[in-house]
Amino acid sequence: MSQGKKEQYLKSVLIVVDWQNDFITGSLGFKGAETLDAVIAAKIRKYRKDGADIIFTFDTHQDDYLSTREGKDLPLPHCIKGTVGHELYGRVRDEKEDEDIVLEKPTFGSLELASVLQKMKYEKIELCGLVSNICVLSNAVIAKAALPEAEIIIDKKATSSADNKLNDAALNVLAGLFIKIIS
Repeated sequence: MSQGKKEQYLKSVLIVVDWQNDFITGSLGFKGAETLDAVIAAKIRKYRKDGADIIFTFDTHQDDYLSTREGKDLPLPHCIKGTVGHELYGRVRDEKEDEDIVLEKPTFGSLELASVLQKMKYEKIELCGLVSNICVLSNAVIAKAALPEAEIIIDKKATSSADNKLNDAALNVLAGLFIKIIS
């Protein structure tokens, strides 16, 4: 069976992790993050064309962020609900459709994501977005725990970090967990 036909019968999902203004141009933005926008938007179009689901996670904080555990460890307010920084960035924003699943999460990983994945029983899961060594890594581990028999993929052209060494280390750790790293 050809690869194209195989993808058509697999129940698959693309998880776009925290592709929000504050991680690209805002308080936690970094040079080069914006270059992933076209790559991620193209992935969304391809997965949608193949009949796959799209899940967006949103790092979501409140005005009291600085008094939270994370806020004490990372005292840079970001992704405050209701602000421009919380919104999707660029071309990816234009690709989002109403039927896509949206999960707001108050920390790096989403336990709600685990529930959605288990309910839907996906066979193929791809994650992209930011930041590779924090939220992408956390949610990939959650996906692996939720569906240990699923093929889990991360395209290193569709994720990054402000710290290249941490990005490489995260991808190496994920590969060690038998998550397929592609380029």
